[in-house]
Amino acid sequence: MRKTTGRTQIRQHSAGQRRAHCFWLAVCSTSLLIAGPCPAETLPLWELGVGPGAVRFSDYPGSNTYRNYLVPVPYIRYRGKILRSDRDGMRGILLDKPRASLNISLWAAVPARGAQDSARAGMPNLNALVEIGPSLDLHIWRSEANNMQLDLRLPARVALTVASPPRDVGLVAAPHINLDIRNLGGTPGWNLGMLAGPLFATQRYTRYYYAVSPAYATAQRPVYDPAAGYAGTEFTMALSKRFRTVWVGAFLRYDSLSGAAFINSPLMRSHFDVSGGVGIAWIFWQSARGVEAAE
Repeated sequence: MRKTTGRTQIRQHSAGQRRAHCFWLAVCSTSLLIAGPCPAETLPLWELGVGPGAVRFSDYPGSNTYRNYLVPVPYIRYRGKILRSDRDGMRGILLDKPRASLNISLWAAVPARGAQDSARAGMPNLNALVEIGPSLDLHIWRSEANNMQLDLRLPARVALTVASPPRDVGLVAAPHINLDIRNLGGTPGWNLGMLAGPLFATQRYTRYYYAVSPAYATAQRPVYDPAAGYAGTEFTMALSKRFRTVWVGAFLRYDSLSGAAFINSPLMRSHFDVSGGVGIAWIFWQSARGVEAAE
C-alpha cells in the first residue's frame, strides 16, 4: 500500500479510489515495519505482487466509530540505491551510514463522515490524510547474528488532505524506539517488528480532528479549540513472512490518548484507539536483473 498521486490524477479518481489508495498507504506503512540488516545477497532489482487484505480503523483517534475495510495489498520491492521499497516500506534514501540513515517517512489516515459518526453528526466530513516527511533513524544496537536490531527513529511529517487541491493541515512528530527481530523463535523467514513512542502535533493538526467551531456547536457539543502538543503514545506490532511466491503479514496498533492536548474535546469518545489488519500477496513478477541487497 502506498504512494503518491499527482493533482491531475487526483481529479480523475473517485472518492472511493482515493480512500483505497489511502488504505494501501496505512496498511503498508505499518505492516512493512519489519526491517533489519543481514548479509547481502543477489536479489531481483524489483518484484511485484498483489493480494487481498482486511483492516479495521476508527474514524480518528478517540472516536468510538470503527469501520472494517477490504483492501488490495500490493507487494512492491525495489532495491535501488536511492529509491527503495522493502520491509521498511517505500522510501527515498537520503543518507545511509552504519550508525544512521535519513529516509522519507510516509503514513496515512482514513476519512470520516459526520453523518456516520455520532460525535461529528452535522459537521463537515474529514478527508483522508497523507503524511510525508524526513525520518532520521539512529541504529542503537545490533546482535552479532544480525537477527535483532534496535533503532531510534525520529520522523517529522506534514499532513496533507487527499483532495483536490491538497490542503496542509499541520505537522506531526513521532519519535519512537523500534525493535526488529528476524527469524522469530529460530523459525526462518518470520519477522517481528515492535515500536513504541509518543506523538506530537501542531495546533492546526489537532484542530482538524478535535475543534468544534461555533457554527457546529450544540448543547452536547460545546465550542472547543484544542492546543498543540502531546497527541498520545503509539504501540505497534507487525509480523510477516515471505514464502517463495507468497507474502503474508499482519499488524496491531494501540494508541493511548490519556493526557493528550485535545483530551477534553467533546469529539473524544475514548481514551484509547486500536487498529489492525491482515493481508496476503502473491508475487507474480520480478526483474531479470539482479542486485546485491540485504533482505
